[in-house]
Amino acid sequence: MTDSDSREIVLKGISASPGICIGKAYLVDKEGVDVVEKYYIGDAQLQKEKNRFKTAVKKAKNELHTIIEDSPEDLRQHARILETHILLLRDKMLYGRTIETIEKERVNAEWALKKVVSIVKPMFQNMSDSYLRERANDIVHVSDRVLRNLVGAKPLDLGNIDKRVILVAHDLSPAETSQIQLERIKGFITNRGGRSSHTSIIARTLGIPAVPGLDDATRIIKNDDIIIVDGTTGIVIVHPTEQTIIEYSERQVRYEGYRAVITRASHFPAVTTDGFRLQVMGNIELPEEVVSVIDNGGEGIGLYRTEFQYLSRAVFPNEDELFDKYKDVVEVMGSKTVTIRTLDINGDKAIAAIPSGYEEKNPALGLRAIRYCLKKRDVFKTQLRAILRAAHFGNVRILIPMISSCDEIRETKQILAEVSNSLEKEGVDFNRDIEIGIMVEVPSAVVMAASMAPEVDFFSIGTNDLIQYALAIDRGNEEVSYLYEPLHPAIIHMIKHVSDVAKEKNIGVFMCGEMAGDPINIPILLGLGMDELSMNPQSIPAVKRMIRTLNVGDAREFMKEVLKKTTSRDIINLVQDTYGAMLSNETPSEYQKDQT
Repeated sequence: MTDSDSREIVLKGISASPGICIGKAYLVDKEGVDVVEKYYIGDAQLQKEKNRFKTAVKKAKNELHTIIEDSPEDLRQHARILETHILLLRDKMLYGRTIETIEKERVNAEWALKKVVSIVKPMFQNMSDSYLRERANDIVHVSDRVLRNLVGAKPLDLGNIDKRVILVAHDLSPAETSQIQLERIKGFITNRGGRSSHTSIIARTLGIPAVPGLDDATRIIKNDDIIIVDGTTGIVIVHPTEQTIIEYSERQVRYEGYRAVITRASHFPAVTTDGFRLQVMGNIELPEEVVSVIDNGGEGIGLYRTEFQYLSRAVFPNEDELFDKYKDVVEVMGSKTVTIRTLDINGDKAIAAIPSGYEEKNPALGLRAIRYCLKKRDVFKTQLRAILRAAHFGNVRILIPMISSCDEIRETKQILAEVSNSLEKEGVDFNRDIEIGIMVEVPSAVVMAASMAPEVDFFSIGTNDLIQYALAIDRGNEEVSYLYEPLHPAIIHMIKHVSDVAKEKNIGVFMCGEMAGDPINIPILLGLGMDELSMNPQSIPAVKRMIRTLNVGDAREFMKEVLKKTTSRDIINLVQDTYGAMLSNETPSEYQKDQT
């Protein structure tokens, strides 16, 4: 080994699944999908070429069905992710357009599929929501599987790995991740992917460290290189020194001990030392994630994002399809609250039939969420009917996203009344007595909070968008993402105003953005008067434990000092000075720097 080979290298990726693992790298080689040649098909061979494509698709479906059947019990809850990939294989957006391209352009199936993916993929990548952007990966994973069948490449089989290793890959699909055997695979890292990808969701279910988004890990790392993967901070260390290995081995022990302690207590209520109980809920995107919320001690669903069922569809789901999914979640949660957010997506980019010439230059400020639903009332009414029917089976609230005016609330309530009346006339079981809330994520909603409060039962503050819109930054833009700061004084004052209005008008005030899931923010959120916090399920144990160490009276006094500060750094320093000891107990100390 040369000196350059042995020099310690630190790579920074995305924190997707927490934990630390140390071991040898195992490079995953996916053959046959990187380079596709184009050639033309004669009329006589056209049907044969289309049949070749259909055969490759059928084989891909069979492969996915086999993986679902062979999945270990703890991954059965994620079977619908793979079922969605099967649906994609026969969707008009991929299957239909590829057949059409073969016919019209007289080209080989591989080239036709690649071309269709190159058109469809950007539709998702251009979306403002990070979760929706990640769905572009599902398109790629499905097409790669078909391409491998077309070129005769062997499918990736992680089940054949017979040693304890850390996977290093350009990318891993959910199907491939589902084949991971925990006694063999310690963790994985990938060039591509993000925290919201289905692959990352499965990694968190498996409880193994994962760091995606490393760009060129497969170029830098070689087979059998010793690497350290820290899924909590998104750090990967290649060729670590002996001292670094010792340091991270100690961190690994501390982290695993910490997780064991907080997990044991996660099912106890989040009650402060002076007796105030704060509801701690979970955010979900897939029905299967309900299990994770319950396992981590979540007291309900504070945000059920419903976009997943609408993605990659030639036509939107019908009422019964939506109802079945909502009912599954509601019944599993029993008496616990399920907050269903209505469709928050630019619908014209979610379906195959994109209007000719349609393109939004700035989708984050365009026809999305409630704006889309009020314009496409048939789509909106279908979803509202499904929600009201599911509410018959449990405790359901409706959450309306992207509200910017009182008119939008009133129009939504009128539509909801129309839907209720129609269900009643049809004799369908439903629940008319359902709470309605709005997402406070647009600055105008903050300003108009006092006028909006009498119209609704609760506010749910969506800090992800509120921070982006209030500070005029795109957190997906690396050039300005450093400005995305939850503890910016302006954000604190906005949250305080919304909370004060909610208290005055006697409605609930909740938070469902990422800010709610970081222990360093909890003293401030407690002092601001939040009634409920909702977060990624894996964050619930640490947040509940932090709440139990705090005194709400002290937090309210603390807020008086926070509100005097004029910079984010001043507020962070004040939190550390006041609650640093508690924070160091609630989160392993080596992660404090990364959180702040």
